[in-house]
Amino acid sequence: MTITLLGEPRSTSHIYKYTCRSGFAQGYMSEEGKALKEDYQWQARSQFHGEPLGGPLSVSLTLYHRTKRKADIDNFNKLVLDALTEIVWEDDHQIERLIVERAYDKERPRTELLIKPVHVRRAMTRLGS
Repeated sequence: MTITLLGEPRSTSHIYKYTCRSGFAQGYMSEEGKALKEDYQWQARSQFHGEPLGGPLSVSLTLYHRTKRKADIDNFNKLVLDALTEIVWEDDHQIERLIVERAYDKERPRTELLIKPVHVRRAMTRLGS
């Protein structure tokens, strides 16, 4: 199954803010982050109908940026995975395999997700065996 979320992919540094309370850092989602999460949820609902998927999943994210700017690729998946919880999957802890790739599309920035069920082998193996 494929889901496409339109718009420039956003990193967690643009979405989460931090403040200091009683000497401790406390994180919270910015208004921009809340709006983007809600937008992703509406987009996902328009493409996925039915009950959220259960069981282990494999998710491949392709981030189509408008420009070739420098950004850490690992900062782009959190909001997307959280936004699709209870819509596409029951909870993002079900994701056993996550692949994140970067691509470029000046005309149509977006995030594409390819979601597949995974048959996870739970057998213990020893290293070097």
